[in-house]
Amino acid sequence: MARFTFTRLQYASGDWDVDQRMPANLLHSLVEYTTIDVDPRERVVALGSQGVFDARFAYLAGHRLVEFTGSERANLERFVRRGGFVFADDCNHDLDGLFARSFEAEMAAIFGPEALVRLPKTHDLYRAFFDFPDGPPTTGLELNGWGDDLVHEYLKGIILDGRLAVLYSNKDYGCEWDYDFRNKRFLAVDNTRFGVNIVTYAMTA
Repeated sequence: MARFTFTRLQYASGDWDVDQRMPANLLHSLVEYTTIDVDPRERVVALGSQGVFDARFAYLAGHRLVEFTGSERANLERFVRRGGFVFADDCNHDLDGLFARSFEAEMAAIFGPEALVRLPKTHDLYRAFFDFPDGPPTTGLELNGWGDDLVHEYLKGIILDGRLAVLYSNKDYGCEWDYDFRNKRFLAVDNTRFGVNIVTYAMTA
């Protein structure tokens, strides 16, 4: 298996630089639970640059407008069609906020209006490492009255040639996992385990 590097996509619009402690926390979990060879440093790459194509996994998040430039749009499509995996996370944890509406519009423009589909609870993502028989785990942020005050029971994705190429979440996992990894000892269950599933799926599918 290729070495895993946490690559964050920098895009021209919006606020891409969010959840700054999350990557280190997730990388710690990968070292703790798996045998995946992990690069200990987060890598930030401009979506409009050729550096995107050196990645296999890419993270894209924010609260605000997602309005890709022509080169960003072309690179994202080329990246996933060549086997790359994008995990997109809405930091507003809602269904009708600016990030959600604009990101979904971009996906429709690139891949077609029907491309984003609900992922069933039986999807391989939910058993790629840990077992999540009930589908995506709930975040505390969904229950705190912010966003749309809903628990989102499913994730969406774009499937290309039978492979999940874009994973899209309204659950705000990035903020849920945005804490110093040493504080995991205070949790009854490590809430980054689903992140391990995401990375494992991305690296093996």
